[in-house]
Amino acid sequence: MNRNYTILLGLVILAALFPVVSSSYITVGLTVLMFTGWASSWNILGGWAGQLSLGHATFVGLGAYFVAIGASQFELAPWWSILIGMAVAGIMALLWGKLTFGLHGPYFTLSTIAIAEMVRLVAINEGWLTGGATGVFIDYLPEPFGIDLFDKTVQYYLMLAYAAITLLITIFISTRKFGYQLKAVRDNEEAAMAAGINPTAIKLKAFVLSAMLTALGGGIYGIFLSFIEPHIIFNLLLSVQIALTVIIGGRGTIWGPAVGAAVLIISGEVFRTVFEQANMLVYGILILVVILAMPKGIVGEYAHRLIRRKYANRA
Repeated sequence: MNRNYTILLGLVILAALFPVVSSSYITVGLTVLMFTGWASSWNILGGWAGQLSLGHATFVGLGAYFVAIGASQFELAPWWSILIGMAVAGIMALLWGKLTFGLHGPYFTLSTIAIAEMVRLVAINEGWLTGGATGVFIDYLPEPFGIDLFDKTVQYYLMLAYAAITLLITIFISTRKFGYQLKAVRDNEEAAMAAGINPTAIKLKAFVLSAMLTALGGGIYGIFLSFIEPHIIFNLLLSVQIALTVIIGGRGTIWGPAVGAAVLIISGEVFRTVFEQANMLVYGILILVVILAMPKGIVGEYAHRLIRRKYANRA
């Protein structure tokens, strides 16, 4: 059995005990899990496939809006709304990828920003559906088996399940043919083509999977917020924060997104308490130091040093 599955099981058990041990910090724990899930989803495209996207807030927004609109206008249960949102996100990613995967490097990244901004503007102006700038409230959700979905503890465990699912999928991919194809495309597209791999098809699969998983987290986030507004949910800064979480933790690694989420969210909370108005300055300095000292990310750098030490001992 892959050791990573055992590690994941241990972490899930520890995280499940967190609300019991420290209920006063449950929102911080929920946020860490949320960004772990989003970052792991982003990592499939941005880390394993090497396509730097700054438009993933679009998929977060799709998931959240489908839950909000489904509940407020159609009295649809959130699990059905989330599934529909995931399907729409997957279709959108497929079309998005077909349009933009001909671009490389910064041009692809810029195209993701442009398309995400177009979606945000549509959400703001189509008030008949999205509520426009005033947004949409979620004031009622069904209670499956008597479970109150507005309860913070319930939302925490939903986020825990989401983070666990995204990490489980990442571990599964890492040991399968698809994972090796992603690495090959990321490292050298021409060499991958020579080996019989279709880079565009592989990147499209990664984009669709990444988008659907991001929308899943967005749906749970919508339940957590209970109020969806396009200026917040489709914000470019959210896309940047998701990408930054992976870059800090380590792109193309299994545990990098989780480590990045823990470091950024917890340090942000600590700095906000200790440094008050100067917290963003200190937070920015921390990010800069980590990026300069560990260009491969925390987990990436650690793994690289382990490999170097292993081969040094053999020599």
